[in-house]
Amino acid sequence: MTSRSSSDAAPAVPAPIYRKGLALKHEVAEQLASDYHSALIDQVRADDYQWRHGRLRLHLATEFGFCYGVDRAVDYAYQTRRRFPDRSIYLTGEIIHNPQVNHRLRTAGIRFLSDPDADANGLGAGDVVILPAFGVTISMLAQLQRQGCTLVDTTCGSVLNVWKNVLQYARDGYTAIIHGKVRHEETQATASQVFQYAEGRSLVVLDREEADLVCDFIRKGGDANAFMARFSGAVSPNFDPVRDLARVGLANQTTMLMSESLAIGDMIRQAMLDRYGSADLDAHYRAFDTICSATQDRQDAVTALLERRDLDLMIVIGGYNSSNTKNLARLACQRVTTYHIADASCLVSAREIRHRPVDGTTPTSSPSAEEALSSGWLPDGTLAVGLTAGASTPDSVVGQVIERLGQFAESVASE
Repeated sequence: MTSRSSSDAAPAVPAPIYRKGLALKHEVAEQLASDYHSALIDQVRADDYQWRHGRLRLHLATEFGFCYGVDRAVDYAYQTRRRFPDRSIYLTGEIIHNPQVNHRLRTAGIRFLSDPDADANGLGAGDVVILPAFGVTISMLAQLQRQGCTLVDTTCGSVLNVWKNVLQYARDGYTAIIHGKVRHEETQATASQVFQYAEGRSLVVLDREEADLVCDFIRKGGDANAFMARFSGAVSPNFDPVRDLARVGLANQTTMLMSESLAIGDMIRQAMLDRYGSADLDAHYRAFDTICSATQDRQDAVTALLERRDLDLMIVIGGYNSSNTKNLARLACQRVTTYHIADASCLVSAREIRHRPVDGTTPTSSPSAEEALSSGWLPDGTLAVGLTAGASTPDSVVGQVIERLGQFAESVASE
């Protein structure tokens, strides 16, 4: 993005960057609780993550909803509004992938630079910009600093850990192969980190199918032009697969399916072994554990729930553009009928449900997906329902879904 000409020079006094909050945590705590807390969820947790209501037996995953990074990002956004009541405040994009949270921030007067009518080039020293939990590209960060904006950085610590390793790859001459979605804000920010070194290179792979193409090229070489045509939007500038796939380091978007990230790492490691042998492996391949613990904990909790309980169906709650939520749905649908819903309004009636279709195999790279309307989703008789929520979903939304499920279980039983 090109900045306005009046901001080409750095400001005389660097604008502040708040990375540890704005010392207003206690002042915003009551408002955060009012907006996102649920007494019903507290009750369900206390009752061993179970809730019984009439014919309904609900089983809640033991890890669900807001993770630490999301909770921190939302907290900082509320602190920012409180700290700067009379200044224009912007987010570079959605702070997290949850429609309810982003709506509340808009209602509080925080504007989004991702909106069609927004223009980051017009910002200046009087403006405050919040960087989302996903982080921002180094070019966006440099532009905002150049224009003198006050910044509030809510980038998740798990994302920063990935950046640290990607930077190390670039410094040491390894191409960063990132398992992620090329249009996702986090992956774009992660891939941009390599530009801090002149020879930094990156390649984004979505899934095993794309990783297999990379592995074939590592093992046997091939048509570089065909490779570039296939990955044209997923590589750094001046990428040369012959040169840049000779030394690679693995990283991942923190919200991807853990098992898939590990599998892709194993695939590329084996390709390097086949090409260069075990003696030279370290000179051609690196990998660090960059899987987010919160993402892994939520995936593990779904797996454990499905193994422990005989469920009639599973409901996964979260934004339709939330990568970690979609992956929870992918996990669940392998074992039981699963519905990915955005909130309680998707439970239209005891007969109909609006939901994002779960393909169960390949995550979409689209920021959103078409919503389907299904009928006959709630079985008759005693009902065992599993429930979880993505890391961007507040307890208040989960509680509303449980309440609505209880109402529907009563209505069907009375018919």
